[in-house]
Amino acid sequence: MIVTFQDLLKNRPPWSTVLLWYLRIMALLLIAGGIIHWARIVGFAPWRGVWFWDMPVEWQTATVFFAVLDLVAGIGLWLTVSWGTVMWLFRALSQIVMHTAFADIFGRRPYEISFYMLTIAAYLLLLYLMEQEQRKK
Repeated sequence: MIVTFQDLLKNRPPWSTVLLWYLRIMALLLIAGGIIHWARIVGFAPWRGVWFWDMPVEWQTATVFFAVLDLVAGIGLWLTVSWGTVMWLFRALSQIVMHTAFADIFGRRPYEISFYMLTIAAYLLLLYLMEQEQRKK
């Protein structure tokens, strides 16, 4: 029975398993996001009260870009293939650039930027811990 934090660390699954589940959770988030983007494109759901065909061209372009990229990255992360991680990192960095360098067009979103940076940091930490654990074996 797990009583203390030390017991939890002793009885935890291998870091590779933790990383696998982290990537699968991120994959589900990306797939859900991709479905939401496609719902906007086909006219099933508006974004902040604006339908896709009424959006500025910049927003339409970003919506289509992330609709495709979210689903591709989500499937890649779920399958835990290397290109999935690359697509996810590219997607996250694209979103960060979109809301920093092009904030006058797409607006500033500090919470969203923080979320992406934290998820990337968590991924890198889990990857490091997995590598360290595999070196010890």
